[in-house]
Order: sequence, then C-alpha cells, then structure tokens
Amino acid sequence: MKSSTYRAPVRPEGGQQGQRQPRHDSLLAGIPLSTKLVASMLILLIVGTVGISVAICQMADDYLMKKTDTQLIRQANLGIRNATLLKQEDLSKSGLGPTDYFLQIRDDQLQIIADDLNPMQFNGVVSRPRLPANGTMGSIPLGQPTTVPAYVKVNSKASPDRDSLKRAGASWRVVAMQWRLHSDLEDSDISGVLYIGLSMSDQNEALHALTTFCLVMSVIVVLLGGVVSALLIQSTLVPLKRIEKTAAMIAAGNLHQRIPSFPENTEVGSLAASLNVMLARIEQSFNEQKRTTEKMKRFVSDASHELRTPLAAIHGYAELYRMQRAYPGALERADESIRHIEDSSSRMTDLVSDLLSLARLDEGRGINTNLPVDMTGLVRDSVDDLHALDPERQIICGTVTVVTETREDPSSPPAPKGRGSAKGKGRARTKPVGRVGVVTSLSLQEGPLPGVEVVGDPSRLRQVATNIVGNIHRYTPSDSPVQVTMGLLNAAIPPEAMARLGSDETGMAHFLDAVQVAQNSRVGTPYLVLRFIDHGPGVPAESRARLFERFYTADPSRAREKGGTGLGLAIVQSIVKAHHGLICVEETPGGGLTFTMAIPQGQVESLRQTPGSAEPDRPGRQSPHSQESVRTSQGLRTHPEPPKQQVGSSGCTPLT
Repeated sequence: MKSSTYRAPVRPEGGQQGQRQPRHDSLLAGIPLSTKLVASMLILLIVGTVGISVAICQMADDYLMKKTDTQLIRQANLGIRNATLLKQEDLSKSGLGPTDYFLQIRDDQLQIIADDLNPMQFNGVVSRPRLPANGTMGSIPLGQPTTVPAYVKVNSKASPDRDSLKRAGASWRVVAMQWRLHSDLEDSDISGVLYIGLSMSDQNEALHALTTFCLVMSVIVVLLGGVVSALLIQSTLVPLKRIEKTAAMIAAGNLHQRIPSFPENTEVGSLAASLNVMLARIEQSFNEQKRTTEKMKRFVSDASHELRTPLAAIHGYAELYRMQRAYPGALERADESIRHIEDSSSRMTDLVSDLLSLARLDEGRGINTNLPVDMTGLVRDSVDDLHALDPERQIICGTVTVVTETREDPSSPPAPKGRGSAKGKGRARTKPVGRVGVVTSLSLQEGPLPGVEVVGDPSRLRQVATNIVGNIHRYTPSDSPVQVTMGLLNAAIPPEAMARLGSDETGMAHFLDAVQVAQNSRVGTPYLVLRFIDHGPGVPAESRARLFERFYTADPSRAREKGGTGLGLAIVQSIVKAHHGLICVEETPGGGLTFTMAIPQGQVESLRQTPGSAEPDRPGRQSPHSQESVRTSQGLRTHPEPPKQQVGSSGCTPLT
C-alpha cells in the first residue's frame, strides 16, 4: 500500500493567522455592473410600489370603515327615535325599516323582542351577524361599532354560486345602542338594547378592486421602470465600454489610442480627461525610455567602435615593430611606429576623458553651478584662441539685440487710400490689410562685448565656448568670417521649463516667443544669450537635428582627420542643460551654422557679497578694470568695456 502524506496548506506571504483574506470569487463579484444597477433599480421600484399600494389600501380601508361606522350610528339613532313604531309593526314585511341593515331589538333583560329585519339574502343564502346569546351582551360594548363574523344559512332548495357565498360570508359591522321609551298606559319608562349591523361585503369588494388595481399598476410601473433604467444604464455605460476597448488596445501595444472626449462636467467626462492625461504621460515616458534605450545601445556600440579603432592601430603598429626588428633600418621604422602608437593612445585618452565627463554630467557630478562667472572675459579668451588658430579669419563682436518686425502677406491687395481731412493732410484712414503677425528674431549690434556676469561653473562654461570655437576651426574655412555676440535678455519662461526645450529651431522659437512676451509685459527671467555665427559650408537640415547626439558626426571621415571624437557638442548640451539653459543650432542665412546658448543669469549680487566667494585667481572672474554697472533699456546689469581694450586684447574686428 502506498502511504499517504498530509501537506499543510500554503499560507500566503504577509498573511496573519486568523485573518480572513478577501474573497474575489463571490457571487456578486462575477455579476456585471449593468446587471447590478438594473437589479437594484427593480428592487427599489418593487419596494416602492408595494409600499405605496399597501398605504393606499390601508387608507381606503380606514376611510370606508369610518364611513360605515358613521352610517351605523346614524341609523341606530334613527331606530331609537322610531322604536315605538318598530315595536308595533311587523318587521317581517318588506319595505319597512332600513333595507340594507340588520336590526335586532332587545328589552332591558336583553331578551330578543324582534330581529326579523334581515335584508342580506344572496340567491337563497341568508347572512346575519353573529350576536351574543339571548340575555347576554357578550363582548360588544355600547355605542362603539364592532366587527363580528357572519352567520350564513343556505336554503336547501337554493344553489348559490361562489360569489354569493363569498358575499354572504363577509363580516358585519355592528353597534349596540340603548333605547328608552315612556309608556302612557303604564305611566312608566321601558328600555332595552338595539343592535344594528351592516354587512362589509361592499367594502371588501371595493378594497379587493383597489388592491387589484394597485397590483396591476405596480407591475406596469416595475416593468416600465426596469426597461427605462436598463436603456438608461446601457447608454450611460457606453463611454465606459469605449474606455474598456481603448484600454484593451493600449494593453495590446497601441499607445497612440486615446479615450473619446465627453463633457467634463460629467463623471465619465472627467474620468476620460484624467485618463487621457495619464495616457499621454505614459506614452511620453515610454517613448523617452525607448529613445534612451536606443540611445544607450547606439552609444555603447559607437563607444566600442571608437575605442576599437585606436586599440587596433596600437596593436597593429606594435606587431609591425616586432616583425621588422630583424630587418635593416628597423630603428627609423620603429620611430614611425611609436609615433602612430602615441597618436592612437592620445586619441583614445581624449575619447575616454570625454566619456568620463559625459558620465559625470549625467550623474550630476563634476559641476558646480553656484559660482560667479565673468562671461565677458571667458568669451574674449575664446575669441583670442580662435584668432590665434586662424589669423586670417575676420571675427566680429557685438551685443545681442531683439528685432521685432511685422510681416505682411504679399498676395493681399494694397490698402485703399481715403481722402484725408484738413487736419490729416491726406493720410489714409484705413489700416493696411494682409498682416499675419509679429516675428521676433535676434540680431547683432557691432561693438565691444558687454560685460556680463552669471552664476554657473566657470570651467564648464569655458569648455562650452572652447568646444564651439574648436568646431568652427575644424569644419569651416580659415578665411570665413565669424560673429560672436552676447547680452542679457528677459524671457517669460522659468529655468526649469527652459531646460526642457529642444535643441532645434522649435526650441529657439519658443524662447523667442518668451522674449517677446517679456518685452510686452516687462516681467521675466534674465538670461545670458551667447551666439557663435559662422559662414562655413553648414550642415544639412536632417543632420542638424542630430548634431548633439553622442558620437554623431555629419562627415565621419573629416571628423577623424580633424581629430574630433563626436562628443564635443554632446558635452556642450549636457553642460548647458545642467545650468537650466538652452543650446540650439540653426542655419545661418547665406550658409553656415549659428550656435545660440541661453542660460539664466542668477543672483550675481548676492554671491558677490557672500564672504569667501571672491577669489582673485579663480577662472572666469570679472576683470578688475570693469567699469561701474549701468542700466540698459531692459533694466539688466551690464559692464560696458572701452573700445580700446576690445581692439587690443581680442581678435574682434575694430569699429571703423
């Protein structure tokens, strides 16, 4: 025989002994929401209609009972006033007395005197109330109507139907009244008890008809309410069905799907709007994660490729040197091999250094954006470096200015000219038509570089200028002109939103719109704007969007000849983003590239007054010969430099 083993049930993690876990397989959990709502409506309708019907029938029963009691008491009083006549007459004769009432007269000893008035006969069936026995009052009080059962007697020769028996078996409403008369013959008073009763068959039939009517109406109301509620609930749940289908499509991988919009003042509309916002953010996060993953894969692949090239060169020249050691002239060839090995190792060192800089910038390390920086001296040093590399190049310096112009549609008809008044001297009254809007752009005002200080990392900002100047030196002819402009502009955009703008024409357009808004409202954040404008061969539009990608070069062969690694502009973008700024590249009118950098100026004055922050030998500090601060047209702080210093200390072309 096989031995059986007992296995204890596995307790879920986190569950405590004695704690009941919620059951999700209950009966109600498997019922659809629409069915639950319709069933709830039906239950409410049934309870409501039954309650109303019972209340109506009870009110009708009370009303009819009070009416019957009133009639009994009135007829009893009438019978007492006519007791002498009733005593002398033969009550068995038809047509005497009240025909719908049962009447019984008893004396003061409660002995029955007469009870022949009994009109309740239904097809041979006689019905009368069951009164107390002769000589007793029983449980019937005087003056108060009481319900008593019926005493039914069926004639042996009659064949009554069911309805007659039912009417004859109805209860009676009876009232006992005491009567008193004066006898002239005996000169004394005689008294007794008068019983008068009325059958409740008519009242019972009325209540039965009312109950049947209420029941039929309740059924009709419940059925109509169920149908209407089902249709209304189904139409109300249609948006939820659409949300369910949209969620299923999104779960299948179609992240572009959105829930149809509904009025936001409804619960479903508010839910749809919230879900659409959530789906947009999920799609954006997914796309960003996808782009980051693809960028990381491409980065690893490009880094491996770039590192493999100098390593292969080092390995090849080392092997060549080993193979040619035994041949004549090996010493001369060894020098050439060592030179190639040194070049490859230098290239690999630069590449690893740039990779390390990018990794530190991505982690937020290796940069301190809380130091004062003299951007005027920093840019002037970069201009001097470019002038030293290309002595024949014309370098024009100046200040960044904002140009606002209104463009008109050339296809629109010219504005008609009206006759002017005497005061207007013939000027046109109508305004020009065809206007499309106001366009804001940046321009160059030739002159010395303005003195500007910002808060940032001096060495990293110097690296930005150096990398851009190095690209201009490598990829543009040595005799092509270059413009370098800088200045402070107010923009109605916070630095956090500024850092999220793209490094393309769209990002630049958003920044210029913010500049225009700040000019109109005179409120905004001051930004340093630095522009390097070259007139070289330029880059195609499809390649400009990828210039800031890592290891991307528009012409890889030329980049390798010039000594580039493809990481310079990526480092520039990371540094500018770390300063909550914007760096973008545009096409120069006439050919070439224009690099525009905008970073927030920060609180320079507060840093200058902080003890220990002023170090004379720190790079990027303001030159000691800067003049006193003045106010520009925008209310920004600048330090104008004399022209003679510009001519003597930099490669900028002097003013003529």
